[in-house]
Amino acid sequence: MTFGARMLKTGLAVTLALYVVLWFNLPSPVIAAVAAIFAMQPSIYRSWRYLMDQLQTITFGAILAVLGGMLLSNEPIAVGLVCILVIMICLKFKMGDTIGITLVTVVAVMEASGQWEFALNRFVLSLIGILSAFIINIIVYPPKPKVQYDQQIRQTFEQLSLLLRTAVSDEIKATVYRSEKRSLEETIDSLSDKYKLMDEDSKKLKTAKARFSEGRQLVVYKQMLKVLRKGYEVLDAVEEHYFQAVRSPELNDEFDMHLEKMIKFHEHIMLKFNDKLKPNFLEGMQFEQENDEFMRRMLDRFAEQREGVLRLSIVSAEMYEYGHQLERLNRLADHSPVAHGEK
Repeated sequence: MTFGARMLKTGLAVTLALYVVLWFNLPSPVIAAVAAIFAMQPSIYRSWRYLMDQLQTITFGAILAVLGGMLLSNEPIAVGLVCILVIMICLKFKMGDTIGITLVTVVAVMEASGQWEFALNRFVLSLIGILSAFIINIIVYPPKPKVQYDQQIRQTFEQLSLLLRTAVSDEIKATVYRSEKRSLEETIDSLSDKYKLMDEDSKKLKTAKARFSEGRQLVVYKQMLKVLRKGYEVLDAVEEHYFQAVRSPELNDEFDMHLEKMIKFHEHIMLKFNDKLKPNFLEGMQFEQENDEFMRRMLDRFAEQREGVLRLSIVSAEMYEYGHQLERLNRLADHSPVAHGEK
């Protein structure tokens, strides 16, 4: 795990929460610190949603804890039963992210046998921690998932390029291949999470006009992610089936050459999105023809060959689908404002 803005902001939020507690001379500052840690979210929208959800759940939790403490005292079994009830309420209203700090509040309040003053104090402490995290998240390095996505999509392509270019030729060391492939899978999953953040921000925090503009960009970003996933699936197919099939040197060269064409086409598309290449509709049409011809040649070859046909056909199909998704991304690059600097 690398040091990032979110780690720094979590530390600052805890610091701010503790200082606020000291300024107001409130007891048990740990509650505020814990609340600040839980409340730090990866986007502005999620921070706001967490704040609203947490206000509701800690209110419910504090009320239930007071009633439970008054009726059932602070026996361990009573605390456990109230915690179960709070979890059920949070899940019922789809507020699972807020369960942690709410349970901390419940346990703390019930420890004092449900005293109202104690419950109010814990509520205020939790609120201080949540607000501290919200303020720090907005002021200090506010989340910019789009900028991070742009940077990471290009880094991920470089990882995919290395692996696809050496997948069939078997030039890369086995240990390096496994490490790079595992890293590629993790970065694609990370990109998927960032895409969800952008989609949430676009739908919840933007005006209708801004949502329309960003909606076009999200279509492009979604296709970029899909293409990377398809490239990864080609690697999976090669690993699982290609080397187990009977192949001639000529067939190896044909697979290797077509993979090289695909990754080069992918590279050209990314350069269009970097506004370094002009739109080129002929290039896309030529690649589409080459991708179709490759699949037809493979089908003709498989009709003549009996051994290893099923395994090689799986690899060919995955390559063809990767190429098909590249064609779609190229059409977006030739028409999209994202590819021409209109961000």
